[in-house]
Amino acid sequence: MSQPLSDRFAIATAQKLLETFSCLEVKPVESAAEAAQLQQALVLLSTQADFVNCGICADTPEQGLAALASYAKALGYSIAIAPTDLAAAIAPVYIKFNGQRQTYYLDSYTGTYRGVLLSYHSLVEESVNGTYGYLPLDLFELVGSREQGVGSREEES
Repeated sequence: MSQPLSDRFAIATAQKLLETFSCLEVKPVESAAEAAQLQQALVLLSTQADFVNCGICADTPEQGLAALASYAKALGYSIAIAPTDLAAAIAPVYIKFNGQRQTYYLDSYTGTYRGVLLSYHSLVEESVNGTYGYLPLDLFELVGSREQGVGSREEES
């Protein structure tokens, strides 16, 4: 079934905004208004994707897991952060979240990037598929942010 033109336009607009985050360089978010637009675009695409994977590069486990928790909640996932991961004695860290399995793992990271990569996956080719980032670790915690969650994906299964 085809999507209404207004939905396709909104999705195309969201994708165009997110494509400015090239996965090659870190682009700062300049204002609360820009942060709100990014939040809305990310949430919109998550409603159209079958699942979202997330890669996080952070200075500490606490910083990375806080980013994971805020992004997961905003994108409609419910995850439990293991207390042992918060206390992990590694830094910097890489965290990989698999939205299909709703699991994550944490490992040491030697690279210089810091931020969040989101990879949207859809089984329908003409739907949303793409990777965007590096996005700010604290995007869903920035001033002016609001609850963006779209409901638990566990309820959709």
